[in-house]
Amino acid sequence: MTTQPSHNDSILIVGAGVFGLSTALELKQRGFLNVTVIDRMLPPVPDGSSCDVSRIIRYDYTDPFYAKMAREAVGVWKSSKLYKPYYHPAGYVLCSETQHNEFLDQAREVMRKQNQPYSNFRNIQELHEIMPSLKDIDYPFTGYVNQNGGWANAAGAIGALAARCSELGVNFICGKAGTMTSLKIGPDNRIQGVNVVSGGPLQASRVILATGAWTNRYTNLDHAITSSAQPIGFIQLTKEEAEYYKERPVVDNFTTGVYIFPPTPDTHLLKIARDGHGFVNQVRIHDRVFASPAQDTNNALPSYFPQDADQALRHGLRQFMPGIAERPWSRRRLCWYTETPKGDFIVDNHDSIDGLFIATGGSGHGFKFLPIIGTYIADCFEGKAPSELRERWELTPAKQVDGPMACNDGSRGGPSCRQLSDDELFQAQL
Repeated sequence: MTTQPSHNDSILIVGAGVFGLSTALELKQRGFLNVTVIDRMLPPVPDGSSCDVSRIIRYDYTDPFYAKMAREAVGVWKSSKLYKPYYHPAGYVLCSETQHNEFLDQAREVMRKQNQPYSNFRNIQELHEIMPSLKDIDYPFTGYVNQNGGWANAAGAIGALAARCSELGVNFICGKAGTMTSLKIGPDNRIQGVNVVSGGPLQASRVILATGAWTNRYTNLDHAITSSAQPIGFIQLTKEEAEYYKERPVVDNFTTGVYIFPPTPDTHLLKIARDGHGFVNQVRIHDRVFASPAQDTNNALPSYFPQDADQALRHGLRQFMPGIAERPWSRRRLCWYTETPKGDFIVDNHDSIDGLFIATGGSGHGFKFLPIIGTYIADCFEGKAPSELRERWELTPAKQVDGPMACNDGSRGGPSCRQLSDDELFQAQL
């Protein structure tokens, strides 16, 4: 059984993303004296799921637990000195290509029970009345609008959080000296630290793995998590075009999984992506085969996604912004999700390695919790979390899992998950 952590413990956090950095900040604020964060690259890590120009901030969930937690997070996005500069309360439009969408129906019910406002639209004319900035959309969507949603500058928020961690005394090790290759475990099955690409092992009495889609490279959690890649495309707008579209909300098609942001201020960059069932890269290490992005390269560097993803995003552009639907991509990338079967995070002690703590499983919806997730993780780490939270985020013992591993809360749209072909893997440099 893992002993309770002490403020004098040397704590090594592997991963400088949402879970890792927010935990580092919270632990320092709670009086932990020796906290170090390591990663392959400086935060915002360019191929992590927590970087990029934008992420959706919303509290539209079918699960009351995450809806309530997300409302708490939105409140901090709006009010916090640290995060407010990166939050844009543009509104959030949830669309369906059919009259009834199970996820939207259930999300409405949660909103009603939690006394949260929203505006239904039964046809495109009603959407135009609620959101005049979407007047160029003529596809016959139905759905609802949440005026309290929006988006955040992900890379900016992560950069600010990393800077705040550094101000408070969190140590950072990046590059080869911060690139973990394996756990360092003693003969008593007690964690001793991690091995890295360059230099001697990094010693620690506690290790927190916040390694996202790479986690299964370091410890076998095949039964609990997997990873998938989602396509993202960027289009460079002119200043005049960005001015025309700047008042638009985030628009999300829950039939196809394709969603689009308003252009980013100053850069005039338009982003469109798909929150779907994704693509898989199977990796073999010894006798194990599991899904993971590459470890020794920047997975965001290749400007690439598969042809069927291109077609899906182009279709979305024709629905959302027909005036620029054929504009060439200025950049493309694959964004790597860390998937769990129900979309629940995994925040728990490892079941057999003493001193190893797991904080992962963002499942494509974790970023919005950046301002508050560290508090929840630290509570679990210190053994202070309520039983409902511990049970929901526990690392269950290894067992056979039937059905798809990817988040199946009903929010995903588009085609089934598929393995990338050899040619696609080559082009993606995986």
